[in-house]
Amino acid sequence: MLLEGVKERDGWLISRWHLTNGVAWERLCRAAAAAYPTFRQAQVLRDDVAVDLESAEEIERIGEAFRLTLRGFSTLVHIPMSITFYNQTDLVDVALPMDEEEFSEADYERFNRSLCQFMDSMELSMYR
Repeated sequence: MLLEGVKERDGWLISRWHLTNGVAWERLCRAAAAAYPTFRQAQVLRDDVAVDLESAEEIERIGEAFRLTLRGFSTLVHIPMSITFYNQTDLVDVALPMDEEEFSEADYERFNRSLCQFMDSMELSMYR
């Protein structure tokens, strides 16, 4: 994934990422399902409406919508985060609180180093 940019908004860092290609709903769900176990207090939203889930596998059966959001505490990045995928596009938005030193400012280079590998792994999980 390619980081387009990162900006500060109300105590959060909001970043926009581009997938290699636009993808269909099934692939977005596959990425969210793969990442779901790495989040504590994970919540999945379909067009901003929470979806009741009992397992990560259920994410792959969520009915198609405009956007899919996975949010909670990332045990890989060690910070709360929200990842929003947009159906049939190459866009992904990530929001992180500016609480941690590593994410205390909208520094493109630092942010890219911190999250690039994580985001690349999310994209690769779409094709498993």
